[in-house]
Amino acid sequence: MKSTPALELFFRRERSTLIDVESQMAELFEFSRTAGEFSPLLQRWLLSSDKSKEDASRYEAFDANGPTSAALAVLREKSRGVNDIRSMSLWNGAEADAENATLSSRTNVMGRPDTVEFALRVTPSVIDWKTPVEWLQKAISIWHPSVATFGPYWYSDHKVFEDRPGASWMLYLQLVLTAQQVPEARALVPVMGKNNKGNEKQFGTIIVSVTDGQFSDENPEHIKIANAIETRLVDQDLLPRYTDL
Repeated sequence: MKSTPALELFFRRERSTLIDVESQMAELFEFSRTAGEFSPLLQRWLLSSDKSKEDASRYEAFDANGPTSAALAVLREKSRGVNDIRSMSLWNGAEADAENATLSSRTNVMGRPDTVEFALRVTPSVIDWKTPVEWLQKAISIWHPSVATFGPYWYSDHKVFEDRPGASWMLYLQLVLTAQQVPEARALVPVMGKNNKGNEKQFGTIIVSVTDGQFSDENPEHIKIANAIETRLVDQDLLPRYTDL
């Protein structure tokens, strides 16, 4: 995998104002517990800072019970008077590039959808496709995105449609899809949940383009498969444009 793998989610909340700092951080904490099961490098998170590395190492984002009071105080002060867009970014405090990971959340009042991004370059790298599927399933249960992707960050240079999400290694759509609709996919993972009556129901599908190893944006065959999935979905009007998210 040439570039850093990243999980990206796009979603809209049912509200007309920003959610509070506590709720936004609580969401990241819930996801971090699942990510932390993969590696000790994903178990400690700090508030990022654009001032200095020393400043970015000052505040622990979470303790065993959730967001720390110090981190919440910093974020409340930083967002004082902000009523349109709030971004918060965390990092794992690793000094070496080969151990680095970030986790970020952006919430908007109107216009662009809210986003969450989880990027990691850690050892061991993610090879088994079932691991990012677990991350996706957890993220979907928290944020209920309309679209989510996982794969090399620079796969975006290879996707077919600039105005739409790429299939990359994995693509989640809030649709029930079958193998007949996406025959190029190596796996289709149903995403289940409860409907209004409390009954189990499929709400979406994770499309996996490669299952026999790690997806690489340097492998022409992998790119060919992902591109074929994108084209197939667009031909059926199943892959939304960013402007429609």
